[in-house]
Amino acid sequence: MAFPRLLALATKNPGKIREILRICDDWRVEWETVDGRDWPDVEETGDTYLENAALKARAVAAFLGIPAVADDSGIEVDALGGAPGVHSARFAGEHPTDRENLDLLLRRIAEVPDDERTARYRCVAICAWPDGTEVVAEAVCEGRITLDPRGSGGFGYDPAFVPEGLSKTMAELEPGEKDAISHRGKALRELGEKLA
Repeated sequence: MAFPRLLALATKNPGKIREILRICDDWRVEWETVDGRDWPDVEETGDTYLENAALKARAVAAFLGIPAVADDSGIEVDALGGAPGVHSARFAGEHPTDRENLDLLLRRIAEVPDDERTARYRCVAICAWPDGTEVVAEAVCEGRITLDPRGSGGFGYDPAFVPEGLSKTMAELEPGEKDAISHRGKALRELGEKLA
């Protein structure tokens, strides 16, 4: 296995695009990103992170005729039985804002004691080729939920997620600090090692 010369990034999420390109800046590849082009809209209908990531990567790889990288991730809150999990992006409805998702999560755990608000971010990353070849990596970042969202960095649930061993939320970390410990950073570095 070796890095393809050209790789598509199978997401339309601007926050994810910035973060993935930053994490993978040492990959010796030329990236194709959506940048206003008419890429397939892929519905995340899978029951797992891997199914959703694979749906996106396969669709873009087939559409462009080059390998494509995609990920799916979510936050798993123990007090909610692992929810919202694979439904993290649609926790508050069909097309919610990050703030609506976060507000619903905080309402659901408002009565949960601090030491029981354990959670983790999980990410599955995949590189899919048009011929059906696939390479997969998975990683987690353990932590807890704070009821006092802080910080302006990151996106999604980052303002309320405090990584294990830290006092800052993900949204308060500098980009490099976040990438070093995040679920997405770990999964993409593992994927890069497998591709190399």
